[in-house]
Amino acid sequence: MAVTVQHHPEQPCFYYQEGGTQAYLEYTLSNQIMTIEHTWVPTELGGRGIAAALTQAALQMARKHQWQVRPQCSYAARFIEKNQQYQDLLVHSSR
Repeated sequence: MAVTVQHHPEQPCFYYQEGGTQAYLEYTLSNQIMTIEHTWVPTELGGRGIAAALTQAALQMARKHQWQVRPQCSYAARFIEKNQQYQDLLVHSSR
C-alpha cells in the first residue's frame, strides 16, 4: 500500500487520512528552521510505515527549501539518526 501524504502549510502539518482516521506530523517554521514538534499515528493505522512517510515528506520539504531541521519529536529524531542521508539537515549548534 502506498501512503499518500498531504501537506497543509497553513496549519502547519503533514497528514495521512484513511476513512475518518488521520495521522499527522506537526511542525513550526522560524528563521529557515523547521522544528518537528510531534508525530502521531493512531493504533488502527500503526505498523504500515505511515510515521516514516510523514517524516520523510517533512524532511524532503526542508531539503527542497534549504531549511535546517530541529527534531523535537523523538520519532523524527530516531528517524534522522537511522537515515543518515538526512543528517545534513540538522540544525548546527551555532544557529
